[in-house]
Amino acid sequence: MSVDLKRLFVAAIVAAPALGLSLPAAATPQIQTWKTESGAKVLYAPAPDLPMVDVRVVFDAGSARDGDEPGLASMTAGMLTEGAGGLDADTIAERIESVGAQLGTGAGRDMAYASLRSLTEPEALGTALDVMTKVLAAPDFPQADLERVRANTLVALRQEEQDPGSVAGRALYHAVYGKHPYASDPEGNRDSVAAITRSDLVRFHQRYFTAPNATIAIVGAVDREQAEVIADLLTAGLPEGPPPAPLPPVPDLKAGAMERIDFPSSQTHVYMGQPGMRRGDPDYFPLYVGNHILGGSGLVSILMDEVRERRGLSYSAYSDFEPLAQRGPMVLGLQTKNASVDEALTVMRDVLDRFVREGPTQKELDAAVKNITGGFPLRIASNSNVVQYLAVIGFYDLPLDYLDRFNERVSAVTVDQIRDAFRRRVHPDRLAVVMVGGGAGGAPEQGAAAAQTAPSAMPDARPAGARALSAPAGGEG
Repeated sequence: MSVDLKRLFVAAIVAAPALGLSLPAAATPQIQTWKTESGAKVLYAPAPDLPMVDVRVVFDAGSARDGDEPGLASMTAGMLTEGAGGLDADTIAERIESVGAQLGTGAGRDMAYASLRSLTEPEALGTALDVMTKVLAAPDFPQADLERVRANTLVALRQEEQDPGSVAGRALYHAVYGKHPYASDPEGNRDSVAAITRSDLVRFHQRYFTAPNATIAIVGAVDREQAEVIADLLTAGLPEGPPPAPLPPVPDLKAGAMERIDFPSSQTHVYMGQPGMRRGDPDYFPLYVGNHILGGSGLVSILMDEVRERRGLSYSAYSDFEPLAQRGPMVLGLQTKNASVDEALTVMRDVLDRFVREGPTQKELDAAVKNITGGFPLRIASNSNVVQYLAVIGFYDLPLDYLDRFNERVSAVTVDQIRDAFRRRVHPDRLAVVMVGGGAGGAPEQGAAAAQTAPSAMPDARPAGARALSAPAGGEG
């Protein structure tokens, strides 16, 4: 942040009317939006109760933009805090820690992001924003740090190769997406990561980390004027350039397919999937609520009842939609003893086929609606959650009343709508099936024993990148 910009920011903080608890409380965040002069989209919601602000900047710069260099987006995002604007990684960390702030970066399939949480005390926030501005606009990508990050990434990739769940997740995405950009894992592979150069990072940053390609979400104890200053500061030095072209549509699978991968484990991971839905999909709410009933609600779902409670085939079973800019995957999964694989797969197929044909009962729908809407306030109870939701709403061009009307739209879903949506959108005869396990030796994989006893282990069975629709605007990033 230049001296003049920092002085402007501090002046705006001091001069603006104080935000206090006297402002009317709102059930959902009151979202305001505008564009900066440099072309970035901004979504802002005041949250005056705590003297803090959360900022999240997202770019259309996820792994779908890797091209023939898998892992490039993730490596670029990870390297942003390794040196920027002449500050090395240690100095960046020290400045952020000295004011009690938190700064993070990362990338998924659709988006790359940088997030900041800071106190709103002028000097503290000024320092934190100074660092974030440098990280976004002027990363140095030091060669020595690149080699260290590369080495760590290669170790992580080798570890994933020893985990049957990770192996299955990668294989499923390849089976579902083929040559589409969503097929490759955001972390890349060992060959691609080894080949990434500093010039690749510089080129990717210059192409995708531009202001017109940015969405900024701001939630906290700052007013509109202060939020505008923050947004202008964060985008003032970004590279110039237009947003990228939209990703290609995801085609339906033409036929079902099955892949068995031997792995020395006592249990087998079983995943079934196909293209699902995108953000803003007209069938979003019927599919969302239907999935909650089918396998997205944990112990009370139909899949869990049939697979675990009735037959004891697996500790957990689930279904999942991950909506993305284009159609993200619909996934069903479980982990079972090697000897039970065929039975478990048959049960999972039968449950899905019956649900597509018949849909839920009214009783099941009523229970799901009550569960989803009853838990909604908890999902927007923290600023850190709200700022992620705002970033998703802005990035995917969802309506600004998305959170306001979420419960209303969930409550309006009918049995017939769920049945109709699943019949049109889910094709049990065209599923990609991946099974990993049952290889020679049958040694239990790391963590298998814990997964049999700890409820918190249930989500760990999901393939990399898959997320349950447990939050109204959750998802990437």
